[in-house]
Amino acid sequence: MYKRILFPTDGSDITSKAMESALDLARLSGAEVVALAVKDPFPYSAISEMQPVPPQEFFDAQNRLANARLKAVTVACAAAGVACRALSSEALHPWQSILDTAKEELCDVIVMASHGRRGVSALLLGSETQKVLTHSTLPVLVVR
Repeated sequence: MYKRILFPTDGSDITSKAMESALDLARLSGAEVVALAVKDPFPYSAISEMQPVPPQEFFDAQNRLANARLKAVTVACAAAGVACRALSSEALHPWQSILDTAKEELCDVIVMASHGRRGVSALLLGSETQKVLTHSTLPVLVVR
């Protein structure tokens, strides 16, 4: 049925619930899980002296967060006996990175949470999940 399942994670509680569905689907179909953590890009400004945090400190923090989120998925996959590869990317628009990764990794389906931790911007701009649903040519399993 499915050979490769893309599972984007932001570390939220609802994403943990979606991970269970991704693992169940992977076990049933013998698929590999491709875990993806999308990192925020550095918020560059025109006045470099006004940066609230030095760029390297920001990048290190983003890498730590992504690695922790991906480790949670790889540990869960190992416990479930499911093959897993962990990837991270940096993108201003996570939905675009999700779709690009699904295409690059030849994924058959995307399993993701109905919403993540994108704050007020999700209310104003629409959720990342909604944008994936709108633009994806692949099946998308949305877990509530």
